[in-house]
Amino acid sequence: MRVLLINQVYYPDVAATAQHADDLARHLVRAGHDVHVIASRSIYGSKGATLSKHEEVDGVSVHRVGRSIFGKAGIAARAADFAVFYVLAMFKALTLKRFDVAVCFTTPPFISLVGWVLRTLRGTKFVYWVMDMYPDVPVVCGVMKEGALSTRFFEAVDRFCLRRADRVVVLGRCMRERVLAKGADPEKIEHIGVWSDQSEVKPIGREHNEYTERWGLDGKFVVMYSGNFGLAHDVRTMLEAAERLESDDRFRFLFVGGGKKKAEVEAFVQDRGLTNAVVDGYQPRERLDHSLSCPDVHLATMIPGAEGLIVPCKLFGIMAAGRPTVFIGSPKSELALVLRENGCGEVVEPGEVETLVEVLRALADDPGRVRSMGERARAALSDAYGRETACEAWRRLLEGVAGETPIAGEAEPEGVRARGESA
Repeated sequence: MRVLLINQVYYPDVAATAQHADDLARHLVRAGHDVHVIASRSIYGSKGATLSKHEEVDGVSVHRVGRSIFGKAGIAARAADFAVFYVLAMFKALTLKRFDVAVCFTTPPFISLVGWVLRTLRGTKFVYWVMDMYPDVPVVCGVMKEGALSTRFFEAVDRFCLRRADRVVVLGRCMRERVLAKGADPEKIEHIGVWSDQSEVKPIGREHNEYTERWGLDGKFVVMYSGNFGLAHDVRTMLEAAERLESDDRFRFLFVGGGKKKAEVEAFVQDRGLTNAVVDGYQPRERLDHSLSCPDVHLATMIPGAEGLIVPCKLFGIMAAGRPTVFIGSPKSELALVLRENGCGEVVEPGEVETLVEVLRALADDPGRVRSMGERARAALSDAYGRETACEAWRRLLEGVAGETPIAGEAEPEGVRARGESA
Protein backbone atom coordinates (compact mmCIF):
# COMPACT_ATOMS: atom_id res chain seq x y z
CA MET A 1 0.00 0.00 0.00
CA ARG A 2 1.31 3.44 -0.96
CA VAL A 3 0.32 6.05 1.62
CA LEU A 4 0.66 9.84 1.47
CA LEU A 5 0.48 12.03 4.59
CA ILE A 6 -0.04 15.76 3.99
CA ASN A 7 0.70 18.08 6.90
CA GLN A 8 2.59 21.36 7.06
CA VAL A 9 4.86 20.14 9.87
CA TYR A 10 6.85 16.94 10.19
CA TYR A 11 9.96 15.62 11.93
CA PRO A 12 12.26 17.18 13.16
CA ASP A 13 9.56 19.76 14.03
CA VAL A 14 8.29 19.33 17.62
CA ALA A 15 4.70 20.52 17.01
CA ALA A 16 2.17 17.93 18.18
CA THR A 17 0.83 17.12 14.70
CA ALA A 18 4.41 16.65 13.45
CA GLN A 19 5.04 14.09 16.18
CA HIS A 20 1.81 12.22 15.43
CA ALA A 21 2.53 12.17 11.70
CA ASP A 22 6.04 10.86 12.41
CA ASP A 23 4.73 8.13 14.73
CA LEU A 24 2.11 6.98 12.23
CA ALA A 25 4.47 7.06 9.24
CA ARG A 26 7.12 4.97 11.02
CA HIS A 27 4.51 2.48 12.18
CA LEU A 28 3.21 2.02 8.64
CA VAL A 29 6.73 1.54 7.31
CA ARG A 30 7.36 -1.17 9.89
CA ALA A 31 4.17 -2.85 8.66
CA GLY A 32 5.70 -3.00 5.17
CA HIS A 33 3.96 -0.06 3.49
CA ASP A 34 5.46 2.59 1.19
CA VAL A 35 4.97 5.88 3.04
CA HIS A 36 5.50 9.41 1.73
CA VAL A 37 5.00 12.76 3.47
CA ILE A 38 4.47 16.23 2.01
CA ALA A 39 5.44 18.93 4.51
CA SER A 40 6.96 22.41 4.66
CA ARG A 41 10.66 23.18 4.57
CA SER A 42 10.16 25.51 7.53
CA ILE A 43 9.96 24.81 11.24
CA TYR A 44 6.52 25.78 12.58
CA GLY A 45 6.35 29.48 13.48
CA SER A 46 9.79 30.30 11.99
CA LYS A 47 10.63 32.25 8.87
CA GLY A 48 12.71 30.88 6.01
CA ALA A 49 13.47 27.35 4.87
CA THR A 50 15.95 25.30 6.87
CA LEU A 51 14.96 21.71 6.02
CA SER A 52 15.95 19.62 2.99
CA LYS A 53 13.67 19.39 -0.04
CA HIS A 54 13.75 15.61 0.15
CA GLU A 55 15.13 13.01 2.52
CA GLU A 56 14.52 9.49 3.77
CA VAL A 57 13.73 9.35 7.50
CA ASP A 58 13.59 5.80 8.88
CA GLY A 59 12.15 4.51 5.64
CA VAL A 60 9.71 7.41 5.19
CA SER A 61 10.14 9.48 2.02
CA VAL A 62 9.72 13.13 3.04
CA HIS A 63 9.04 15.75 0.35
CA ARG A 64 9.28 19.32 1.59
CA VAL A 65 7.95 22.30 -0.33
CA GLY A 66 7.94 26.08 0.05
CA ARG A 67 9.03 28.09 3.00
CA SER A 68 7.48 30.34 5.61
CA ILE A 69 7.87 33.94 4.48
CA PHE A 70 6.24 35.63 7.47
CA GLY A 71 6.33 33.14 10.37
CA LYS A 72 3.70 34.14 12.95
CA ALA A 73 3.63 37.83 12.02
CA GLY A 74 -0.18 37.95 11.91
CA ILE A 75 -3.35 36.36 10.57
CA ALA A 76 -2.97 37.78 7.06
CA ALA A 77 0.69 36.83 6.94
CA ARG A 78 -0.03 33.27 8.04
CA ALA A 79 -2.80 33.03 5.44
CA ALA A 80 -0.26 34.03 2.78
CA ASP A 81 2.14 31.32 3.96
CA PHE A 82 -0.72 28.81 3.92
CA ALA A 83 -1.62 29.78 0.35
CA VAL A 84 1.92 29.13 -0.85
CA PHE A 85 1.92 25.74 0.85
CA TYR A 86 -1.48 24.81 -0.66
CA VAL A 87 -0.27 25.44 -4.20
CA LEU A 88 3.10 23.74 -3.83
CA ALA A 89 1.70 20.76 -1.92
CA MET A 90 -0.95 20.27 -4.61
CA PHE A 91 1.68 20.39 -7.35
CA LYS A 92 3.99 17.96 -5.54
CA ALA A 93 1.15 15.51 -4.83
CA LEU A 94 0.15 15.47 -8.50
CA THR A 95 3.72 14.91 -9.73
CA LEU A 96 4.36 11.89 -7.50
CA LYS A 97 3.37 8.36 -8.47
CA ARG A 98 -0.26 7.51 -7.64
CA PHE A 99 -1.03 6.67 -4.00
CA ASP A 100 -3.59 4.19 -2.74
CA VAL A 101 -4.67 6.46 0.10
CA ALA A 102 -3.91 10.02 1.23
CA VAL A 103 -4.27 11.23 4.82
CA CYS A 104 -4.86 14.99 5.10
CA PHE A 105 -4.41 16.77 8.45
CA THR A 106 -5.79 20.21 9.34
CA THR A 107 -2.47 22.09 9.27
CA PRO A 108 -2.96 24.29 7.37
CA PRO A 109 -6.77 24.43 7.44
CA PHE A 110 -8.48 22.88 4.40
CA ILE A 111 -5.36 21.13 3.07
CA SER A 112 -7.87 18.28 2.76
CA LEU A 113 -8.80 19.86 -0.59
CA VAL A 114 -5.60 18.31 -1.93
CA GLY A 115 -6.92 14.92 -0.87
CA TRP A 116 -10.18 15.56 -2.72
CA VAL A 117 -8.27 16.56 -5.89
CA LEU A 118 -6.21 13.35 -5.71
CA ARG A 119 -9.40 11.36 -5.22
CA THR A 120 -11.06 13.05 -8.21
CA LEU A 121 -8.12 12.96 -10.65
CA ARG A 122 -6.19 9.89 -9.52
CA GLY A 123 -8.71 7.67 -7.75
CA THR A 124 -6.68 7.91 -4.53
CA LYS A 125 -8.75 7.20 -1.42
CA PHE A 126 -8.91 10.22 0.89
CA VAL A 127 -8.94 10.21 4.70
CA TYR A 128 -9.61 13.49 6.52
CA TRP A 129 -7.85 13.53 9.92
CA VAL A 130 -9.65 16.25 11.90
CA MET A 131 -7.11 17.56 14.39
CA ASP A 132 -8.86 20.94 14.75
CA MET A 133 -12.11 22.17 13.24
CA TYR A 134 -12.19 25.18 10.94
CA PRO A 135 -13.55 27.79 10.70
CA ASP A 136 -15.09 26.86 14.07
CA VAL A 137 -11.90 27.38 16.10
CA PRO A 138 -11.17 30.94 14.88
CA VAL A 139 -14.85 31.81 15.36
CA VAL A 140 -14.96 30.68 18.99
CA CYS A 141 -11.62 32.44 19.58
CA GLY A 142 -12.98 35.72 18.20
CA VAL A 143 -10.64 35.82 15.19
CA MET A 144 -13.49 35.36 12.69
CA LYS A 145 -17.06 36.58 12.97
CA GLU A 146 -19.87 34.06 12.98
CA GLY A 147 -22.19 34.62 10.03
CA ALA A 148 -19.69 36.70 8.06
CA LEU A 149 -19.34 35.95 4.35
CA SER A 150 -15.79 34.62 4.79
CA THR A 151 -16.89 32.38 7.66
CA ARG A 152 -19.79 30.99 5.63
CA PHE A 153 -17.47 30.35 2.70
CA PHE A 154 -14.93 28.43 4.78
CA GLU A 155 -17.73 26.54 6.52
CA ALA A 156 -18.91 25.42 3.09
CA VAL A 157 -15.37 24.31 2.21
CA ASP A 158 -15.14 22.25 5.39
CA ARG A 159 -18.51 20.58 4.84
CA PHE A 160 -17.51 19.89 1.24
CA CYS A 161 -14.36 18.03 2.35
CA LEU A 162 -16.05 16.17 5.21
CA ARG A 163 -18.80 14.86 2.95
CA ARG A 164 -16.44 13.70 0.20
CA ALA A 165 -13.78 11.99 2.28
CA ASP A 166 -13.71 8.19 2.23
CA ARG A 167 -13.20 8.32 5.99
CA VAL A 168 -13.21 11.08 8.60
CA VAL A 169 -11.10 10.45 11.72
CA VAL A 170 -12.03 12.41 14.85
CA LEU A 171 -10.15 12.72 18.13
CA GLY A 172 -13.06 12.51 20.56
CA ARG A 173 -16.73 11.82 21.12
CA CYS A 174 -17.60 15.49 21.32
CA MET A 175 -15.76 16.11 18.03
CA ARG A 176 -17.76 13.31 16.39
CA GLU A 177 -20.97 15.16 17.24
CA ARG A 178 -19.59 18.35 15.68
CA VAL A 179 -18.65 16.51 12.49
CA LEU A 180 -22.05 14.82 12.28
CA ALA A 181 -23.70 18.23 12.57
CA LYS A 182 -21.84 19.28 9.41
CA GLY A 183 -23.40 16.48 7.42
CA ALA A 184 -20.65 13.85 7.42
CA ASP A 185 -21.80 10.28 6.83
CA PRO A 186 -21.89 8.57 10.25
CA GLU A 187 -20.79 5.30 8.62
CA LYS A 188 -17.55 6.96 7.51
CA ILE A 189 -16.58 8.52 10.85
CA GLU A 190 -13.88 6.78 12.90
CA HIS A 191 -12.80 7.74 16.41
CA ILE A 192 -9.05 7.28 16.90
CA GLY A 193 -7.70 9.45 19.68
CA VAL A 194 -4.33 11.12 19.92
CA TRP A 195 -1.71 9.26 21.85
CA SER A 196 1.60 9.19 23.64
CA ASP A 197 4.34 6.58 23.76
CA GLN A 198 4.64 4.96 27.19
CA SER A 199 8.11 3.68 26.28
CA GLU A 200 9.32 7.12 25.15
CA VAL A 201 7.72 9.12 27.98
CA LYS A 202 7.96 7.42 31.36
CA PRO A 203 7.77 8.51 35.00
CA ILE A 204 11.03 9.86 36.42
CA GLY A 205 11.39 10.67 40.11
CA ARG A 206 12.14 14.24 41.13
CA GLU A 207 15.46 13.18 42.68
CA HIS A 208 16.66 11.90 39.30
CA ASN A 209 15.15 14.67 37.20
CA GLU A 210 17.42 17.16 35.45
CA TYR A 211 14.78 19.90 35.78
CA THR A 212 14.63 19.80 39.58
CA GLU A 213 17.64 22.07 40.00
CA ARG A 214 17.14 23.98 36.75
CA TRP A 215 13.68 25.21 37.76
CA GLY A 216 14.19 25.23 41.54
CA LEU A 217 11.64 22.53 42.36
CA ASP A 218 13.19 20.77 45.33
CA GLY A 219 10.68 20.44 48.16
CA LYS A 220 7.87 22.16 46.24
CA PHE A 221 4.42 21.01 45.13
CA VAL A 222 4.81 21.63 41.41
CA VAL A 223 1.94 22.55 39.06
CA MET A 224 2.78 22.61 35.35
CA TYR A 225 1.21 23.79 32.11
CA SER A 226 3.21 22.34 29.21
CA GLY A 227 2.64 22.85 25.49
CA ASN A 228 0.79 25.33 23.31
CA PHE A 229 -0.62 28.54 24.80
CA GLY A 230 -3.11 28.86 21.95
CA LEU A 231 -6.11 31.09 21.37
CA ALA A 232 -8.47 28.25 22.36
CA HIS A 233 -6.77 27.78 25.74
CA ASP A 234 -7.85 29.53 28.94
CA VAL A 235 -4.67 30.91 30.52
CA ARG A 236 -6.29 33.52 32.77
CA THR A 237 -7.82 31.08 35.25
CA MET A 238 -4.54 29.30 35.95
CA LEU A 239 -2.54 32.54 36.11
CA GLU A 240 -4.89 34.04 38.69
CA ALA A 241 -4.75 30.82 40.70
CA ALA A 242 -0.95 31.03 40.70
CA GLU A 243 -1.20 34.62 41.94
CA ARG A 244 -3.56 33.69 44.79
CA LEU A 245 -1.24 30.86 45.86
CA GLU A 246 1.91 32.98 45.86
CA SER A 247 1.78 33.35 49.65
CA ASP A 248 1.71 29.54 50.04
CA ASP A 249 5.38 28.63 49.86
CA ARG A 250 4.62 25.01 49.03
CA PHE A 251 3.69 25.79 45.43
CA ARG A 252 5.76 26.31 42.30
CA PHE A 253 4.05 26.89 38.91
CA LEU A 254 5.72 26.05 35.60
CA PHE A 255 4.43 27.58 32.35
CA VAL A 256 6.39 25.84 29.61
CA GLY A 257 5.82 26.03 25.85
CA GLY A 258 4.88 28.62 23.22
CA GLY A 259 2.00 30.00 21.19
CA LYS A 260 -0.18 33.07 20.70
CA LYS A 261 -0.95 33.54 24.42
CA LYS A 262 2.59 32.95 25.64
CA ALA A 263 3.21 36.71 25.71
CA GLU A 264 0.14 37.14 27.95
CA VAL A 265 1.55 34.55 30.35
CA GLU A 266 4.96 36.21 30.42
CA ALA A 267 3.45 39.67 30.93
CA PHE A 268 1.22 38.48 33.78
CA VAL A 269 4.08 36.80 35.64
CA GLN A 270 6.33 39.82 35.19
CA ASP A 271 3.75 42.54 35.91
CA ARG A 272 2.46 40.79 39.06
CA GLY A 273 5.99 39.96 40.17
CA LEU A 274 5.14 36.30 40.75
CA THR A 275 8.02 34.62 42.55
CA ASN A 276 6.34 31.20 42.52
CA ALA A 277 6.23 30.89 38.71
CA VAL A 278 8.76 29.83 36.08
CA VAL A 279 8.22 30.54 32.37
CA ASP A 280 10.20 28.59 29.78
CA GLY A 281 10.00 27.49 26.13
CA TYR A 282 9.22 24.19 24.44
CA GLN A 283 11.37 21.31 25.61
CA PRO A 284 12.89 18.87 23.08
CA ARG A 285 10.99 15.64 22.46
CA GLU A 286 13.87 13.51 23.73
CA ARG A 287 13.62 15.24 27.14
CA LEU A 288 9.83 15.07 27.48
CA ASP A 289 9.93 12.26 30.02
CA HIS A 290 12.01 14.52 32.30
CA SER A 291 9.97 17.69 31.76
CA LEU A 292 6.55 16.01 32.02
CA SER A 293 7.60 14.05 35.11
CA CYS A 294 8.88 17.02 37.10
CA PRO A 295 5.49 18.34 38.37
CA ASP A 296 3.16 16.73 40.86
CA VAL A 297 0.14 17.70 38.78
CA HIS A 298 -0.44 19.12 35.30
CA LEU A 299 -2.93 21.67 33.99
CA ALA A 300 -4.81 21.50 30.68
CA THR A 301 -7.20 24.24 29.57
CA MET A 302 -9.85 25.09 26.99
CA ILE A 303 -12.00 28.19 26.55
CA PRO A 304 -15.82 27.84 26.72
CA GLY A 305 -17.31 26.69 23.43
CA ALA A 306 -14.15 24.97 22.16
CA GLU A 307 -15.19 21.48 23.27
CA GLY A 308 -15.33 19.20 20.24
CA LEU A 309 -13.35 21.66 18.12
CA ILE A 310 -9.97 20.68 19.55
CA VAL A 311 -8.78 17.81 21.76
CA PRO A 312 -5.50 18.89 23.41
CA CYS A 313 -3.08 15.98 23.01
CA LYS A 314 -0.99 17.11 25.99
CA LEU A 315 -3.16 14.92 28.27
CA PHE A 316 -1.77 11.71 26.84
CA GLY A 317 1.86 12.69 27.34
CA ILE A 318 0.96 13.58 30.92
CA MET A 319 -0.65 10.17 31.40
CA ALA A 320 2.47 8.50 30.02
CA ALA A 321 4.52 10.37 32.63
CA GLY A 322 2.23 8.97 35.34
CA ARG A 323 0.91 12.32 36.52
CA PRO A 324 -2.67 13.51 37.21
CA THR A 325 -4.28 16.42 35.37
CA VAL A 326 -6.56 19.25 36.44
CA PHE A 327 -8.55 20.21 33.35
CA ILE A 328 -9.92 23.75 33.15
CA GLY A 329 -12.75 23.40 30.66
CA SER A 330 -16.18 22.02 29.88
CA PRO A 331 -17.20 18.82 31.71
CA LYS A 332 -18.61 17.63 28.35
CA SER A 333 -15.26 17.68 26.53
CA GLU A 334 -13.26 14.56 25.66
CA LEU A 335 -10.52 15.43 28.17
CA ALA A 336 -13.03 15.68 31.00
CA LEU A 337 -14.56 12.34 30.01
CA VAL A 338 -11.16 10.60 29.93
CA LEU A 339 -10.18 12.00 33.34
CA ARG A 340 -13.45 10.97 34.98
CA GLU A 341 -13.59 7.53 33.36
CA ASN A 342 -10.10 6.67 34.54
CA GLY A 343 -10.01 8.51 37.87
CA CYS A 344 -6.83 10.32 36.94
CA GLY A 345 -7.71 13.99 37.36
CA GLU A 346 -10.12 16.77 38.24
CA VAL A 347 -12.27 19.14 36.17
CA VAL A 348 -12.76 22.85 36.91
CA GLU A 349 -14.96 25.21 34.89
CA PRO A 350 -13.16 28.15 33.17
CA GLY A 351 -13.10 31.24 35.36
CA GLU A 352 -13.57 29.29 38.61
CA VAL A 353 -10.32 30.52 40.15
CA GLU A 354 -11.27 29.83 43.76
CA THR A 355 -12.34 26.29 42.89
CA LEU A 356 -9.03 25.68 41.16
CA VAL A 357 -7.13 27.02 44.18
CA GLU A 358 -9.12 24.72 46.48
CA VAL A 359 -8.49 21.70 44.24
CA LEU A 360 -4.74 22.37 44.12
CA ARG A 361 -4.53 22.84 47.88
CA ALA A 362 -6.45 19.60 48.45
CA LEU A 363 -4.05 17.74 46.15
CA ALA A 364 -1.01 19.24 47.88
CA ASP A 365 -2.43 18.04 51.22
CA ASP A 366 -2.89 14.47 49.96
CA PRO A 367 0.26 13.12 48.23
CA GLY A 368 -1.08 9.56 48.39
CA ARG A 369 -4.11 10.53 46.29
CA VAL A 370 -1.90 12.35 43.81
CA ARG A 371 0.31 9.28 43.45
CA SER A 372 -2.69 6.96 42.96
CA MET A 373 -4.20 9.22 40.30
CA GLY A 374 -0.88 9.25 38.45
CA GLU A 375 -0.65 5.46 38.56
CA ARG A 376 -4.17 5.16 37.15
CA ALA A 377 -3.26 7.63 34.38
CA ARG A 378 -0.27 5.55 33.34
CA ALA A 379 -2.29 2.32 33.42
CA ALA A 380 -5.09 3.83 31.34
CA LEU A 381 -2.61 5.04 28.73
CA SER A 382 -1.12 1.56 28.41
CA ASP A 383 -4.57 0.01 28.00
CA ALA A 384 -6.29 2.41 25.64
CA TYR A 385 -4.31 5.53 24.71
CA GLY A 386 -0.82 4.29 23.83
CA ARG A 387 0.95 4.87 20.54
CA GLU A 388 0.96 1.22 19.50
CA THR A 389 -2.79 0.84 20.07
CA ALA A 390 -3.68 3.99 18.13
CA CYS A 391 -1.25 3.41 15.24
CA GLU A 392 -2.51 -0.16 14.85
CA ALA A 393 -6.05 1.20 14.59
CA TRP A 394 -4.81 3.56 11.90
CA ARG A 395 -3.06 0.74 10.01
CA ARG A 396 -6.22 -1.36 9.94
CA LEU A 397 -8.30 1.63 8.86
CA LEU A 398 -5.99 2.60 5.98
CA GLU A 399 -5.56 -0.95 4.75
CA GLY A 400 -9.35 -1.32 4.76
CA VAL A 401 -9.90 1.95 2.90
CA ALA A 402 -7.19 1.20 0.32
CA GLY A 403 -8.64 -2.25 -0.27
CA GLU A 404 -12.15 -1.02 -1.02
CA THR A 405 -13.38 -1.19 -4.59
CA PRO A 406 -13.23 2.27 -6.22
CA ILE A 407 -16.60 3.86 -6.94
CA ALA A 408 -17.24 3.53 -10.67
CA GLY A 409 -18.88 6.39 -12.49
CA GLU A 410 -18.99 8.65 -9.47
CA ALA A 411 -20.60 12.00 -10.29
CA GLU A 412 -18.52 15.11 -10.38
CA PRO A 413 -18.49 16.82 -6.95
CA GLU A 414 -20.53 19.96 -6.53
CA GLY A 415 -18.72 23.27 -6.43
CA VAL A 416 -17.91 24.86 -3.10
CA ARG A 417 -20.48 27.50 -2.32
CA ALA A 418 -20.32 30.49 -0.05
CA ARG A 419 -24.10 30.82 -0.13
CA GLY A 420 -27.01 28.44 -0.23
CA GLU A 421 -25.61 25.70 2.05
CA SER A 422 -27.14 25.51 5.49
CA ALA A 423 -24.77 26.38 8.32
